[in-house]
Amino acid sequence: MSDAALTGAEFKQQLREGRPKMGLFVNSHSPTVAEQLAHSGYDWLLVDTQHGPMGYEKLSAMIAAIGTGGAKSMVRVAGFHDRAGIQQALDLGADGVLIPYINNAEEARQAVSCARYPTVGTRSVYFPQRSTNKAGLLGYVGNANANIIVALQVETASCITNMAEIAAVPGVDILFLGQNDLCMSMGLYEKYEFPHMYTSPELNAATQILVNEARKNNVILGLFLFGATRVGEFLDKGFTFISVGNDLHHILTQAGAYVKDMEAVSREKGKAWSRRPSSLI
Repeated sequence: MSDAALTGAEFKQQLREGRPKMGLFVNSHSPTVAEQLAHSGYDWLLVDTQHGPMGYEKLSAMIAAIGTGGAKSMVRVAGFHDRAGIQQALDLGADGVLIPYINNAEEARQAVSCARYPTVGTRSVYFPQRSTNKAGLLGYVGNANANIIVALQVETASCITNMAEIAAVPGVDILFLGQNDLCMSMGLYEKYEFPHMYTSPELNAATQILVNEARKNNVILGLFLFGATRVGEFLDKGFTFISVGNDLHHILTQAGAYVKDMEAVSREKGKAWSRRPSSLI
C-alpha cells in the first residue's frame, strides 16, 4: 500500500513498527517546487512556515500541490502558542504539524490540545474546508484525533531536562530532534570546532535521553539531517521519521554537483572554467 493510501493512523503505526519514512522540508514558498518534490519518492514533505516566507494563501496552494503526488503533508508552525497557525495548517488539509521550541510538559500539552478536537483537545470544528472535502464533516472530524500527526521538536537543553514528562504527554506522536538548535542551546557551538559538536559526548548523551523516554512511551523518533551520511546511524538508534535536508539545500547541492562536472569537463577540453566564488556551495 502506498503512503498516499495510508491513513494517518496507519502511517504512524508503520513508523512505530520500525518502518522508516523519509522526508524533506520545503522552505521555498513555491507550490510548483512542492508539487515536483511530491513526485520525487519522499514519504512526506514539511512546509516550513517557521523559517519560510509563506502566508496562509501560499500554504494552502503548497499543501494542495503536495497532495497531487501522494506524499504526506506536514507544516512546521511558529510554536505551541501558534493556535491560528496550527488551525490553518490542519484545516487546509495538512496531515500533521511540527511544533518547535518545546521546553516543558505544559507547552507540550498546549501544542497537542491545539491539534486535537474535543474532548481531548481544543481544535475548532468548521465545515466545509479542504480537510473535510474527502470524507465529509463526520468522516474527517470523527477520525482526525487518530489520524493527525503531532510532532514536537526537541531542540533546547530545557526540553532534554524535562524529557520524561514531555514524552509522557498523551497525544504526542513524534519527538523530532533538531540537532542544530540543541547544540546551540547546550553551548556546544562555543565549546567545539565545527562540526565536532554533532558527535560530542554531550549531544550523544542528550540524544540517548530522548531515545530512552520515547521508547518508554511508544513515541516515534524523528530528526533533521543534512544529507544521507548519518541516516544509517540514526536508523540503528530507532529513528524512523527522518528528513535529509530541505528543498533549498537540495537545489544548492545539485547545482554544486553540476558546477563541479562543468569545471572538470572544461579542464579536459583545455578551456578551463571555474564557478563564481560563493560561500554556499
